[in-house]
Amino acid sequence: MKVYGLIGYPLSHSFSKDFFAEKFARENIKDCIYESFPLPAIKELKPLLASQPELLGLNVTIPYKEAVIPYLDELSPAAAQIKAVNCIRIIDGVKTGFNTDAIGFRRSLEPLLQSHHTNALILGTGGAAKAVQYVLEALNIPYKLVSRKAAHDGAVTYDQLDAEVMEEHTIIINTTPLGMYPNAEAAPELPYNFLSSQHLLYDLIYNPAMTAFLKHGADKGATIKNGHEMLILQAEASWEIWNDL
Repeated sequence: MKVYGLIGYPLSHSFSKDFFAEKFARENIKDCIYESFPLPAIKELKPLLASQPELLGLNVTIPYKEAVIPYLDELSPAAAQIKAVNCIRIIDGVKTGFNTDAIGFRRSLEPLLQSHHTNALILGTGGAAKAVQYVLEALNIPYKLVSRKAAHDGAVTYDQLDAEVMEEHTIIINTTPLGMYPNAEAAPELPYNFLSSQHLLYDLIYNPAMTAFLKHGADKGATIKNGHEMLILQAEASWEIWNDL
């Protein structure tokens, strides 16, 4: 039996476990199982691997996407640049880290891009933002980081977003948790009155499906997208990596 799984803490409800259980049933894959492995500390990864010799792959979620790196043998170029890992492939004991958040985001974003989508604002400067930065750089789309603190990574602050900046930056990507259930009424403090039908608003949040951020965009005729498809695509990318597809 081939074993795959998810590490993080806590793991009260796992999208990944449900996704792979449904995938294995749908595709009649009978020789694989996917388990949740809640690790109160990342140092418990070594005993886990020792106790699970059948493990061929792991997904990594909060809070270990960065902390797991010293426990790995190799990194993909994307994971090395982003400095975050959410997928581990294990072959003959060699543990290689990948970042499928970037793969999922790119595959989800690209079909939405039009000729006028030439500059982006990335809301937030955390780990998720770094995967988004990596993708935009690969697509040659210039971007500005937006943060509550001016000095962070050269980011601009929300109060610096005037009509000119909003008009120029027609892609706006929310990588913050603002608007996530149960605080669904929260939204990044943007001057939403400057949005238009030329804008593309992408929210990495998928619960709720329509965040307050996206609703502001929809009200102005903008193209909107939540993070659900990205979540599915990054999970599929993990499966491709584990099986060298």
